[in-house]
Amino acid sequence: MSILVVGSVAFDALQTPFGKIDRCIGGSATYFSVAASFFSPVDLVAVVGDDFTEQDASVFKGRNINLDGLQKVPGERTFFWSGEYGYDLNVAKTRDTQLNVFAGFKPKLNERQRSADVLFLANIDPDLQMDVLKQTKRPRLVALDTMNYWITSKKDALAKIFSEVDLIIINEAEVRQFMGDSNLVQAARAILSLGAKTLVIKRGEYGVIMITKDSIFAAPAYPLENVFDPTGAGDTFAGGLLGYLASRREITDRELRRAIVFGSVLASFTVEKFSLDRLREISLREIQERYQDFRALTHFDDAE
Repeated sequence: MSILVVGSVAFDALQTPFGKIDRCIGGSATYFSVAASFFSPVDLVAVVGDDFTEQDASVFKGRNINLDGLQKVPGERTFFWSGEYGYDLNVAKTRDTQLNVFAGFKPKLNERQRSADVLFLANIDPDLQMDVLKQTKRPRLVALDTMNYWITSKKDALAKIFSEVDLIIINEAEVRQFMGDSNLVQAARAILSLGAKTLVIKRGEYGVIMITKDSIFAAPAYPLENVFDPTGAGDTFAGGLLGYLASRREITDRELRRAIVFGSVLASFTVEKFSLDRLREISLREIQERYQDFRALTHFDDAE
């Protein structure tokens, strides 16, 4: 089953307590696509400037990622973000954001893209998310990510798109912010009442909680001795989660739980090096091995 992702391809400049890099590949759609491609074919829709070279595009090469939707605009520069982390790697301090070519991003889907089985609306303007969704032939699964900026600036538009999707990926502070409720579960239930079936709440180093109408599932983050750069971990998680789901015939509660763990496994690789350097090294076999380690980590009782 094919996945369509609409989001950003960017350049990042990063500084953590463990190192610094002035230019590397980033962007929500980049991390998502590479992670999802371990499980399913991906159609990428994004925009870059003419400073995005063939060498930069090599991050997608050798993977099942269709780049027909990666538009290059002559005379423009690619979206750029600069960020810094202290020893609390859950908190990023933005030093600079330059939208550049991304400021005018208005994707028009082709026939293949409109017919995607799974759609992921990455962290972009909720009005743009709605516009993309309306262009599709209603995929069997629609998911989105968002952020505090859109909750502050476009809450009504965000509420509308929340009512149109199946699965929302969001962090715990954003859940509380959106509903103005300090109780995470109550706030999550209130968001689900808008129309989505599943809410996946990212909690950084504390793992993930998935809430549906009928159940709650929690998984820890995979314990790592070396965490180098958390940039893109959330988008990688989303890619692993939806890539796995797209490869399944049915989307059941059991498959959703497995997808959460596969997403967590992919994210655990991402944070071990800058940018997508670690994701570029690993194989599906290594992902499956860490998935089995994760199962052992969380196992506590045999069924009777």
